[in-house]
Amino acid sequence: MRKFAVFSGFLGSGKTTTMMALTRYHTARHGKAAMISNDLGHGVELADDRLARLSGCNASGMTDECICYQNENLARRLNEYYDDGCQLVISDIPGFGVGALEHVYHGLAGKFPGQFQLAPFTVLVEPRTVELLRSGQGGDMAYLLDTQLVEADLIVLNKCDLLTREQAEADKAWLAGRYPEASVIAISAREERGLEELSQALIRGEASMRRPDIGYGGEAFRAAMGRLSEYYLQYHAVVCCNDFDGSAYLVDMARQAREDIRAAGREIPHLKLLAWEPEGDFGKVDLIGTDRDIEVTRRFARPCTAVAAVLNASAACPADELDRLITGVVEAVSDRYQLELTVFKRECFGMGG
Repeated sequence: MRKFAVFSGFLGSGKTTTMMALTRYHTARHGKAAMISNDLGHGVELADDRLARLSGCNASGMTDECICYQNENLARRLNEYYDDGCQLVISDIPGFGVGALEHVYHGLAGKFPGQFQLAPFTVLVEPRTVELLRSGQGGDMAYLLDTQLVEADLIVLNKCDLLTREQAEADKAWLAGRYPEASVIAISAREERGLEELSQALIRGEASMRRPDIGYGGEAFRAAMGRLSEYYLQYHAVVCCNDFDGSAYLVDMARQAREDIRAAGREIPHLKLLAWEPEGDFGKVDLIGTDRDIEVTRRFARPCTAVAAVLNASAACPADELDRLITGVVEAVSDRYQLELTVFKRECFGMGG
């Protein structure tokens, strides 16, 4: 079996956590699996890819542009995994990504006919984004999320540990009614619940290869994407005088970013902060919106004297303003912790080109 699945879904839906949990689960029970993290930065290290490898997953990253426009590179990567004995490979696409059904699935099928078995095109959502859709609010964010879901063969309602059974069933029913072409399942990747159902859906199911009209490239799509930006930063931090609490540092940065972005009247659907020390210990925090609590994925087990760090952020904010805001946050919080920074890569650009 040479099965390949794309996991689409909006920022903060838990694509990386789900891919990590499913890769481990599937490998332990059904055969070797792997995951690919994809993002748009040019030559940058991805927080998601580094997190997956630090966590022991069979993982790699693809950067520079969406896998939508890397059919040949993607095919080479898939064949490397299959030659290594993998039976299932999963890749995400960037959180603003729309159109992967056409560009990835149909691109692979057209250029490499019969070479890859395409699993159901999968879109992840989480309770807050379902609430946003049901309310009819959310502007550009809701528009892009709805556009992603229209493409789905399989909708995965993630983070069901945050819901009662009745609430999860109600959200599943609403999604099934709104997007009748898709099957809907509920999981909690963090608690590793529902992974067998997801694994079987990918193994046994096939992509429908539908071509829904999602307005890709149209005026509304261009306007929404034109208001969005991406930020990437890689750096090394050394403590000047004593050990420091790396987890508190990451939380403080996420908190300061939330405050500064909110004060500027902007929104930041996802900011990822990952830091690790040479011995392999690491910490990760996420910010998913200016109205939400900081999510601590993992804390450092002990004080640090030096860390490498990756910050990836996606925001509804002009690129120059986002660059100024996030760079200012990193510098200010690092100064408070008396850290000496060496920046290896910094990049910020608008999604509208």
